[in-house]
Amino acid sequence: MAEYKATLMDDAAVGRALKRIAHEILERNGGADNLCVLGIKRRGVSLAEEIVKNIEDIEGKRIQLGTLDITYYRDDLARDSSEPVIHESQIPFDIEGKTVILVDDVLYTGRTARAAMEAVLKHGRASQIQLAVLVDRGHRELPIRGDYVGKNVPTSKSERISVKIPPFEDQRSVELYG
Repeated sequence: MAEYKATLMDDAAVGRALKRIAHEILERNGGADNLCVLGIKRRGVSLAEEIVKNIEDIEGKRIQLGTLDITYYRDDLARDSSEPVIHESQIPFDIEGKTVILVDDVLYTGRTARAAMEAVLKHGRASQIQLAVLVDRGHRELPIRGDYVGKNVPTSKSERISVKIPPFEDQRSVELYG
């Protein structure tokens, strides 16, 4: 078991980061028109819900929100000894021609983001796909970057970032283990 090193973001810091990301999304895209948000299962969904709420509070407009299960699109499933549990993505709207904001908790190698982009493309042709992450810890294996980043945290490969967020945990924080 990895040893706890530090709390990188407490509840208030996570809230501020998600509010800032919402503002940055609106600024970059000239408002909320033509936006939709997809949370990458699991923790990305909770973060996406909060970003959407923040955007709606700022703009006074309803934003389309969906969930994306990228399990089937992972390129590292063969290394898993167990059979993957595939949940259905829930995208109850057309993404054709829209700006899709993908939301995830941690950007690390870039493989989750790559899989998410592939999953989005199976649902239609978005005008563009942007990536919002709470934490970017570096160590990319693919040429992928976050468009919106809550916190950059340079880590060693032996360290681990733990994003704690309801409903999976009782608190909201980002912790470092090593």
